[in-house]
Amino acid sequence: MKYTTLPHTDIKVSKICLGTMTWGEQNTEAEGHEQMDYAVDQGINFFDTAELYSVPARPETSGSTETIIGNWFKKTGKRDQIVLATKIAGPGPYTAHIRTDGYAKHEIEDAIDKSLKRLQTDYIDLYQLHWPERNTNYFGKRDYQHDKSEQWEDNFNEVLRTLDEAVKSGKIRHVGLSNEVPWGVMRFLEESKNHNLPRMITIQNPYSLLNRTFEGGNAEVSMREGIGLLPYSPLGGGTLSGKYLGGKKPPKARGTLFPNFIARYKSDATVLAIERYAALASTHGLSLAQMALAFVNDRPFTTSNIIGATTMEQLKENIDSINITLSEEVMKGIEKIHSEIPNPAP
Repeated sequence: MKYTTLPHTDIKVSKICLGTMTWGEQNTEAEGHEQMDYAVDQGINFFDTAELYSVPARPETSGSTETIIGNWFKKTGKRDQIVLATKIAGPGPYTAHIRTDGYAKHEIEDAIDKSLKRLQTDYIDLYQLHWPERNTNYFGKRDYQHDKSEQWEDNFNEVLRTLDEAVKSGKIRHVGLSNEVPWGVMRFLEESKNHNLPRMITIQNPYSLLNRTFEGGNAEVSMREGIGLLPYSPLGGGTLSGKYLGGKKPPKARGTLFPNFIARYKSDATVLAIERYAALASTHGLSLAQMALAFVNDRPFTTSNIIGATTMEQLKENIDSINITLSEEVMKGIEKIHSEIPNPAP
């Protein structure tokens, strides 16, 4: 395993982060525990979860993933070996069963306390805002369109002050963002600098061979301000394994069970890009999944690549990507495809 540190801290984290969102829906608790056991044996010390998980978001399974992790901590006694990240759910039609008042002070406090209880721990290493309260471009929206009817009012300072109280109480150590855009990142940094409030140290956004929109603005913010990317969906919802090519519907796969999860990866341009990346990988004796993950692992703004799996076979292949260094020839091939089919899956 390779390691780095969370920006602006001395906390060492593995370059591969174990994603957990299927535990409690597609995966049983026993399977989640098996994945954690194996990941730790391979040197992974960084887990990411959320109060929303497991997915798809349903009242019956809300918080189930955190509960599974908490039970593993209790069983193994390994809490102190893990850097733990979780998130508060942002506002949206599919999260009303969790909370209804966005990032209001009472919602953040409630979310932290409930996560701590489910996770059976006294502290969270990295606490993240799952997505903006504002109407902005995320989850399949490529471009920003201003909504004049939006009711949101600037509350960056208020949110940070609430998080500051949680830091000072010892409930959380550091804070980060998810599904955020450059304007939002810089506003949070502005409030932190001007009012001596907690600094956002990471941003968890989609990033893969099919979606490199992070490079359009957030990458510069990341490099100049020291905001580490925790890329999610590095395999494009599993499509960059190639398992859906040719119209295949693998049994028990997320895209088979929940087609909406991979809807944005089904365009003609996206399928063509996947086919071309698959051919490139094959030419160089690589699996498509490992080539895709190795590309993300090696980006200069990547702090830790969030991988997820529903089978142990997938997990082993994904973790092994850390041992792959892409050749100059492979990188040229990737850039050629990207220049001809840029960001087909927003």
